[in-house]
Amino acid sequence: MNPYFPTSAKNVRQTWVQTLHCVIAMTLIATAGCATRPFGADRVTTRKSYNQVEHNAINSGKPSAATKSLLHRYNLDELAATRADEAVRKLHPIAVSTGDRDLLFALAELSYAAGEQIRASLKAWDPRDAREFYLGSAVYAYLFLFSDGNTAKADAFDRRFRIACDLYNYGLGAALTDRRATNAVAKLQSEKRALPVGEIELQVDASHFPWPLEVADRFLVADQFQVRGLSVRNREAGLGAPLVAVSRVDESLRLRRAFPATVFLRLQGSLSDLSSNNVSGSLELYAGFDDDMVEVAGTKVPLERDLTTPAALVLSQSFAWKVEYLQFLKPGEAIKSQLIPSEPYAPGKIPLVFVHGTFSSPVWWAEMINTLRADPELRKRYQIWQFIYSSSKPVVVSAVELRDALAERINMIDPEGKDAALRQMVLVGHSQGGLLCKLAVTDTGDKLWTVFSDKRPEELDLTTNQLAMVQRYCFLEALPFVNRVIFISTPHRGSFMAKNFVRNLVRRLITAPSTMVQKSKELVVGVDESKLPPVLSTGKMPTSLDGMAPDNPFALALADIPPASFVTAHSIVAIDGDEEPPAGDDGVVAYTSAHVDYVESEFIVRSYHSCQDKPETIEEVRRILHLHLQSVPPAGN
Repeated sequence: MNPYFPTSAKNVRQTWVQTLHCVIAMTLIATAGCATRPFGADRVTTRKSYNQVEHNAINSGKPSAATKSLLHRYNLDELAATRADEAVRKLHPIAVSTGDRDLLFALAELSYAAGEQIRASLKAWDPRDAREFYLGSAVYAYLFLFSDGNTAKADAFDRRFRIACDLYNYGLGAALTDRRATNAVAKLQSEKRALPVGEIELQVDASHFPWPLEVADRFLVADQFQVRGLSVRNREAGLGAPLVAVSRVDESLRLRRAFPATVFLRLQGSLSDLSSNNVSGSLELYAGFDDDMVEVAGTKVPLERDLTTPAALVLSQSFAWKVEYLQFLKPGEAIKSQLIPSEPYAPGKIPLVFVHGTFSSPVWWAEMINTLRADPELRKRYQIWQFIYSSSKPVVVSAVELRDALAERINMIDPEGKDAALRQMVLVGHSQGGLLCKLAVTDTGDKLWTVFSDKRPEELDLTTNQLAMVQRYCFLEALPFVNRVIFISTPHRGSFMAKNFVRNLVRRLITAPSTMVQKSKELVVGVDESKLPPVLSTGKMPTSLDGMAPDNPFALALADIPPASFVTAHSIVAIDGDEEPPAGDDGVVAYTSAHVDYVESEFIVRSYHSCQDKPETIEEVRRILHLHLQSVPPAGN
């Protein structure tokens, strides 16, 4: 009998069952092997694939593929996953002995990852300081980018080059904050600092900063803020940790001012010097609106700058949003009318002045200014000023305040008249602000005065003070340093919203200072009352809405006077709807009021009255500003 072929039915059945079990088991094993195969490629979205290729210690907390490859070579990948700080200390002597530049990049990224691991530790008794590794990341990145070695420096097409710049910038910013601080305050002080290996002596160099350090109440690390509301975050790529210099409260504005700055760490020493504590560094502080380049090892290097975060921090203060209604309802009690420079005076840069409208404030220019600053040519050639005023005052009063503020600033910063750029000023006014700008660029002659009287002021029974006021407010000459003006939604012939009911209601709500009331009364005493607008002949306190009434002869007279011959004017007119000119309005001002014949260009934007933040409006302003640059001498000439 053949033992391999059982003859009984029972044996045959057992044999088939055993065989079936083996087949099933082998099938399950094979299936399981396919499901858990360790290698392969899966089709994913481009974004997921990009994230796998581009991930690094900054955006993912884990080292990039380039660093992982080196860690694996030296059997440090498992250690780096849990104790990146220990991996840094083991990799450092290898980098010293080999002189391999690639290891400098790995050290920079691994140090940043170590800083992230330590910062995330919730153990209060953990003695490690994340700042040592953030600073180490900046130091190693600097050496990777600039030090001499036995391998060539990375070029702009090397993915590690940009990552190294970011490691330097973000690492330096994080290293300057307090150990467990959450307020983003950067400590700029000369001191000895620990590194992952060795120490470094740091000295603050403020020689490039235009003000004493005490002017800033504090410096904040811009990379520890997220901007909201503004459509663009203007960030100039380069090296250095972007900072925000925050002032003490400016009593004239009741706000903290904020300006962009950059701190640049310059090293003296090599990688091998770190272990013997022979490395020093200077923390060079630069203002964000001035220097944009530094020289390192004979190479011009751009500074990294964040131009949006300072503006966003100013806008986050509550008073910045309260001031518009305080200025309107309580003129003289909030803040005085004044020019607000958005940056320090820079010779050779053209003043670009923004003037807000009624029941408004400079905050409504934020989107336009921020977007225009994204244009490097405009940022290089223009310096931005803003004018804030009590928008319920009579239009001509606010206009004279604007004129005085501009003249005073020009005389203050350039008393000898050497800066030709200051005499190429551009004014941009929205709504009532456009009327203020119009009164800054117009030779009125006696055209405004004839609204009040057929007689010359000298022929009337006026006091010396009244005669001076008449000359000051009714006989205006175009400011000689303003070269171009842009009107936006400007009610040259009044607003249909400024009706008697609205004007009377506003007059009851406004609390005007006694000096303003007295000034208004003195201005009209002795003139021909039969020719006065009704609001003045009744003896009531006039407001800006009275000046923008569609039947106000003063406004109508001004509308017919063109700007001075040396001034080029442009109009941006809003129409909220599909009507074609001359039909249509923006909900506040009719097209027929905003339209004037003496402008070089008129641009229609489909929008409500407040159109300053519309992309079409901003782009038209940008076009005009570039056009203006073509008509003036280049900077420095």
